[in-house]
Order: sequence, then C-alpha cells, then structure tokens
Amino acid sequence: MPVYNPPLDDIRFIIHDVLHAESLSALPGYGDVSPDLIDQILEEGAKLCESVLFPLNQSGDAEGCHFENGAVRTPDGFKEAYATFAEGGWCGLSADPEYGGMGMPVLLNTAMQEMICSANMSLGMYPGLSQGAYEALHIFGTDEQKQTYLPKLITGEWSGTMCLTEAHCGTDLGLIKTKAVPADEEGAYKITGTKIFISAGEHDLTENIIHLVLARLPDAPEGVKGISLFVVPKFYPENMSANAISCGSIEHKMGIKASSTCVMNMDEAWGQLVGEPHKGLRAMFTMMNAARLGVAMQGLGIAEVAYQNGIAYAKERLQMRSLTGVKAPDKAADPIIVHPDIRRMLLTGKAFTEGARALSYWVGMSLDIAQHHEDEATRKEAEDLVALLTPIVKAYQTDMGSEVANLTVQIYGGHGYIAEHGVEQYVRDARIAQIYEGTNGIQALDLVGRKMPDGYGRLLRRFFHPVQQLIEDHQSDEALQEFIFPLAKAFAKLQQSTAMIAQKGLKNPDEAGAASVDYLRQFALVALAYMWVQMVKVAQQKIKNGEGDTGFYESKITTARFFMARMLPEADWRFKAVLAGADTLMTLDEARF
Repeated sequence: MPVYNPPLDDIRFIIHDVLHAESLSALPGYGDVSPDLIDQILEEGAKLCESVLFPLNQSGDAEGCHFENGAVRTPDGFKEAYATFAEGGWCGLSADPEYGGMGMPVLLNTAMQEMICSANMSLGMYPGLSQGAYEALHIFGTDEQKQTYLPKLITGEWSGTMCLTEAHCGTDLGLIKTKAVPADEEGAYKITGTKIFISAGEHDLTENIIHLVLARLPDAPEGVKGISLFVVPKFYPENMSANAISCGSIEHKMGIKASSTCVMNMDEAWGQLVGEPHKGLRAMFTMMNAARLGVAMQGLGIAEVAYQNGIAYAKERLQMRSLTGVKAPDKAADPIIVHPDIRRMLLTGKAFTEGARALSYWVGMSLDIAQHHEDEATRKEAEDLVALLTPIVKAYQTDMGSEVANLTVQIYGGHGYIAEHGVEQYVRDARIAQIYEGTNGIQALDLVGRKMPDGYGRLLRRFFHPVQQLIEDHQSDEALQEFIFPLAKAFAKLQQSTAMIAQKGLKNPDEAGAASVDYLRQFALVALAYMWVQMVKVAQQKIKNGEGDTGFYESKITTARFFMARMLPEADWRFKAVLAGADTLMTLDEARF
C-alpha cells in the first residue's frame, strides 16, 4: 500500500523562513494572518488530506466513475469525502470574504493545493475546477452574477467547470463552433454546441454545476476576437429546474480515473454573458492561468507522494550488498538505498520537490501582492512576475512530476509495475498534467512568443533583476560560493539564450519556436537554482545561530549541492540546443518522416 505524510516541516520552512509570509499581514485584508494561524490551517489541511482524501486514492482509481442515463456517479466514498472537504471551508480558503470566503492568502491555498494533489489528484479536480470559475466570475461577472454564484461556489454546494475545448479545436480556440443567440431583452442567451474533455462536467458531489462556456455570438468576428464567455448552470439558480445542458458520455482514460471527463451537449441551453461581447479571451485567460498554476501543483504533488513512496521502499527492500562493504550485517542483503543509482533517483525527487515548492510558493505569494498591495507599481511588478513564471512552473513541474513518478517505479523495479503497490498510478495520473490547460509545448511558445517580448522585456526583468542582485550581493560570500557560482554561470547563459531568441525570432518565428521548449527548461533550472541559493542561505544562518533542527538544515545544503552538481548542468545542454537553430528541425522534408 502507498504512503503519504504531508511534508509540513518543508512547507513551513518555505513559508516562514524563506518567503517570510508574516509580511503579508501588512497587506489590506490580511491583518489577521499570523504565523500561528498559518500553521494551524496547514495542520488541519494536512489531517484532511492524510486521513480523508488519501485513503480513497487507490480505490477511486480502481473503481473509476460510472456513467448511466446521462448521470455520473463518483467512486465509493468520494461524495462523503467531498462533503467533509466543503464543510471545512476549504473550497473558499482564499476566496473573497464578501461572498463567504475565508480570505486567506493565495500562498496558503497554494500549499493546500500541493497536499490535495499528493493525497488524491482525482478528487482534488472537483473543487479545483471550481476555482477557475470563481476567479472568472469574481473579476468579470455582474453584481447579480456574483451574488448568485459565488457564495454557492465558495461553500462547495455548487461546483464549476471550464467548457473550452471542442472536438476539432483544443489550443486553437479561434475555431470554436458553439453558438450563442440572444433569447430575450433581459440578457439571456440560447447556447448550442458540444464541448469535450470537460473535467468535472457531470458528477454527484454537488447540487448544481456552473459551466463557464466559450461561444460565438451571431455577429462575432472570425478567430479569437470573436469569442465570448457565458455562464451556463446545470440547473436554473432560481428554481433548480434542469437547463438544456447534459453529459453525453465520459472518457475512459489512462489516469485520473476518478475524475469525470465529460462530453457536454448544449441544445439552446440558457446562459448569461460574462463580461463584454467578443471579449471572452481575456476572461478565459483568467481561468486558464488559475488552472495552470493548479496543474503546476499537481506536478509537484504527484512528485512529492511518489518520492515519499520511493524512500519507504528503498529503506525496506533488500537486494545485494553495498559496493563499499556490508551495511546491514544482521540481514541477508542491504537495503537498496545504499546503492548510488537508487540515491540518484531519490535525490532527483528530493531536489526537485523542495526547489519547486519554493518556486511555486513564491508565485503564490506574488499573487497575494498583485491582488492586495496598496502601491500600484508594486502590484504591477508582482503581476508581471506571475505572468512570466506561470508557463514555466506549469510545464517544468508537470514534466518533472511525470519524471519523478517514473523514477519511483524504477526504484520499485518489477513491483512498481504492479498495481498492488500503488506507484504505477502516479505515472498514469501525472501524464495528463503535461497535456491539459495548454500542452507544455504551448507553455513554451507562450513564454517566448508572449511573455518574452511583452513590454520590451519588462516581464523578464522582474526575474532577471532579483537574480542578478542575489549574485552580486553574495558573490564574495565564501560559504555561498559553491552555490552562487553555478547559478551565476547558468544565469549568464540564460541571458545569452534570451538575446539569441529575441534577435533570430524577429527575423524567423520558427527560430523562437524551435528554441522554446529547451529555453523554458533552461529558464526553469535557473529559477530553481535561484530558490536553492536562498534556501541554503537561510539554512546556513539557522545552523550558525543554533536554531531548530541542525540535521534538517544540513540536509537542505546537501540537497542543494546535489542540485547544483547533477541537475543544473542540464541547463548547459539546453543552452546548446537553443543555439542549434531552427534548421535542425525544419529542413527535413515531411515526406521523409
């Protein structure tokens, strides 16, 4: 049976010691956010994930969802677990108190998302999708729409979806065919069309499901400039009678089997416009960005639970003797954790999860600053940083979530390939995160095509400047040099890659496209190195001051050393791949493939 223990010590280390989350109490609306309150919420959330959500993960995967006569039944225990989750207020942890939310920092919600994804990624999909719907309605909805939908989404009595994809178009949403026709003078529309791959589109966990649907008005311009967003509830809010939207089928999938993935059919379904006509793209990106950050946490969450199971097995499984002599003389063989290659795989998981936790929590805290800081310039800087890092954390963390899950199966050997041990599920569950909410290739194109040139590199400066400042401030610090120098070298090459893509990409867009995936990976590795230097700096100071658990802080330094020596060098060959140019990809005639 798999195991999961929420990594509260590591989470608190990032929140309190690295990011100094107590500073958030200075922001409007966060005056009551103290370290003690943060710890209390984290502890309660950890208990929920460990004792309520996690025990249903393996059974939910084995049973899957049931579809009959247009209705979806989730696996045994899911309805009760969701009710416990909702009753605890977790659906509205960081939601607006005006509509019943707890008003806690996004940073805290980010940590909670990680634990939920480790415990039960499928079950976490249901409230996770509601968050995107909440964000869109909170920003773009009318006062009436907010009053109608937000309180119910926050309590978890209702859930939400994002209905974007159609059979003939996924990423290219300008091709959507779903139509919206004005129905009356009061702002109602009749919406007709079919959407596919709709996560949580139909289920039995909530009283109502609120669909956010992209559609075209009769006078819509071609392409993405003609997309509008509509709110289409499963049941009419005023009387809970059925709307003309229904589930036609559910998908039979590789992973996340306990999350219903639906085909949704609309036959003149009642809906209301959200935001302005033909301006749905902006609202869509609000949903998508929330979803992309959530998916990044899925990658981290799966990596963390897979890593934990790899540790447990490596300490128990006996195979052969250590290369340097017997380590367990009282046993027939040594535990496999003595072998260098097992340690390589485990340390890859450890170095990634701890570094990615710091990076993604930094993004979560930046969202708090972007939403609540009183100074407009500070808000804008934080917003820019989030915009820049969103495609990076989504792509890199989901790629690595899949990689760490695969490494865990490798650690288990043949036993990892068997369903009984539970780790093969992590491989299957992790795989979708690299695909949905914009494939990782699309994230890379977003980075080089939208984020890099935005404001003539303004977004890039939000990251480049603090990295450069950290290097300059500590390049003479003898204790940090073994970490600062690798960061400085990798950062210099990232700057070179950036300049090359900017120059060549202007002349030939294929150059930017060809470099994009390697550039994103190079960027992500530098970002993790930046976070690791900060963690080492804190750990060294704690040891010097004699604070806390010395072994805990020493392990941070040792893991950072592994990252710098064995993971960061990947940035070098990614740099070389960026410089290789588009010809290596584009010159082969397609008939020769």
